[in-house]
Amino acid sequence: MTKIVLLAALIAVASAGAATSAGAQELTGTLKKIKDTGKVTMGVRDSSGVLSYTLGNGTYAGFHVNLCQNILADIQKKLKLQKLDVEYMSVTSANRIPLVENGTVDIECGSTTNNLSRQKQVGFALTTYVTEVRMAVKVGSRLHSVAQLDGKTVATTTGTTSVQTLRKSERGQSVNFKEVFGKDHADSFLLLESGRADAFVMDDYILAGNIANSKNPKDFDIVGEPLSVEPIAIMFRKDDAPFKAAVDESIRASMKSGAFTKLYTKWFQSPIPPRNNNPDVPMSDRLKDAIANPNDKPMEEYLKKS
Repeated sequence: MTKIVLLAALIAVASAGAATSAGAQELTGTLKKIKDTGKVTMGVRDSSGVLSYTLGNGTYAGFHVNLCQNILADIQKKLKLQKLDVEYMSVTSANRIPLVENGTVDIECGSTTNNLSRQKQVGFALTTYVTEVRMAVKVGSRLHSVAQLDGKTVATTTGTTSVQTLRKSERGQSVNFKEVFGKDHADSFLLLESGRADAFVMDDYILAGNIANSKNPKDFDIVGEPLSVEPIAIMFRKDDAPFKAAVDESIRASMKSGAFTKLYTKWFQSPIPPRNNNPDVPMSDRLKDAIANPNDKPMEEYLKKS
């Protein structure tokens, strides 16, 4: 009887060990990397409006930064890590995708449009913002529409598609304007602020964030008809289904609980650091729909509805 009990105990121990081993083997990709190292690298932007921007000294803020911090906290719990070190790495429009592809950045929490072309290179989480491409101008410039850009200088940011979108638009095709490029969104806004550009064409939240954090927010306005509607999403490596599932699970839970909407209010409709100006960007009907019906549809699907 003792031998039988001992044998049963040994079998139980062996089974538990096998189960633990199998459980450990189930972790792959980014989740395994995080579990093994206790570290994760978050890609952030220096001047992506309300979504992601720097406060200086390696500190970053914004809606997507805050959202990703919450997501990583959920992943930390999921992986049962006592501690998770988050390294913030500044990325640009030009290098963000390569840095995700080569494994330097694990999760990119800036301002990237989910489209079919980029889906060939990287993966995207559920849509967390829906932007309209418009233009910022100085108050009193008498610029109110795309048609009035004829003969003007338009600023945009290297590595983005906003001016291409402008040229492809029905009204933009017959407008002759000069392009000037900023290395990042802050640099592009400076071109407008300093008078070297008549308009800055970009996503509405980027325009709103840069205006809110400028020296004189009342000197600028966002005008013109929307040139494009684009879903913005958190980005990570392609074909990493377990990590996408974990990120999406966190986002979906926050949308269901109302935490997502509260976070939106905190960053888009309240005073934000460092100048404590309010961007005052009401939630769009398209984003409300994305919250009610979470999805990771690319831009091309949104354009069909526009």
